[in-house]
Amino acid sequence: QMENKRGNISIITYVVLLGFGDLKEVGTALFSLFLSLYVVTLCGNLLLILAVQTSPYLCHLSCVDVGYTSSIAPQLLREVLAGGVTISFPACVVQLYAVGSLLTVECFLLAVMSYDRYLAICWPLRYSVLMDIRTCVKLAVGSWIGGFLFVGIVLILLSTLTFCGPNVIDNFFCNFFSLVKLSCTDTTMVETVVLTSSFLSLSPFLWTLLSYSCILSSTLRISSSTGRYRAFSTCSSHLIVVSVFYGTLFVVYMTPALETTLNLNKIFSLLYTVLTPLLNPLVYSLRNKDVQIALKNGAKLSCLV
Repeated sequence: QMENKRGNISIITYVVLLGFGDLKEVGTALFSLFLSLYVVTLCGNLLLILAVQTSPYLCHLSCVDVGYTSSIAPQLLREVLAGGVTISFPACVVQLYAVGSLLTVECFLLAVMSYDRYLAICWPLRYSVLMDIRTCVKLAVGSWIGGFLFVGIVLILLSTLTFCGPNVIDNFFCNFFSLVKLSCTDTTMVETVVLTSSFLSLSPFLWTLLSYSCILSSTLRISSSTGRYRAFSTCSSHLIVVSVFYGTLFVVYMTPALETTLNLNKIFSLLYTVLTPLLNPLVYSLRNKDVQIALKNGAKLSCLV
């Protein structure tokens, strides 16, 4: 049964995700591309988790990347082959919660990592005291709890709405604004509350900006060019990841939802949901000496075995 009746209102029980249906003729090529990216993303992040035991934030970041990529990629692979996919409405809500929570966790983790870099550059002599293992664990666990609690509030707000159609989402995964459009009740209050809370959720981004402002100020006061280069190289990997992640995120959610920008938004959504998790292990492997040493040691051990 496709619909349930509640009074005179038909409640939708499934959702049609159009994905990249207009590119169905190249579906096989897209399937091969996305499958390759997904496999490389999983291998890269899992390798990073195994190789870098001394950097808990990198391990948590890789776990987040594996989580939300796996929440989207298998469904995306089905969509490009079939030109769209039909999923149950509860499954759509679960995907919204999983992807939204993990993306929020990543925002918190990136902010914590920027604070870590700030302490390392601006307070090097006190770094080991200010950022000991207990503090690292607390900040990492707090990031996970904060992300899932924040999106949990969004789900509570969604539960106050009635969804009676249409049941078509012109995207490749379920997100809040796409799901709200399926409601046949007034969504003004819910959207206002979520938008207001979204500004509060920018606090990790603002914290990241503040940390890097302090880092830049401290770096410019270093007299030697060698010292400035070392300070910059310490945070260059993180800065690249932050720029790509927030850059694509802002383009998607700050661009008006016009028909002419829907396909462009899908492409940018791919950047932060599929390509950023692939980029993270690559950037940290190339730019982080600890990661390079760990990978080299792992390679030597595998050769000995």
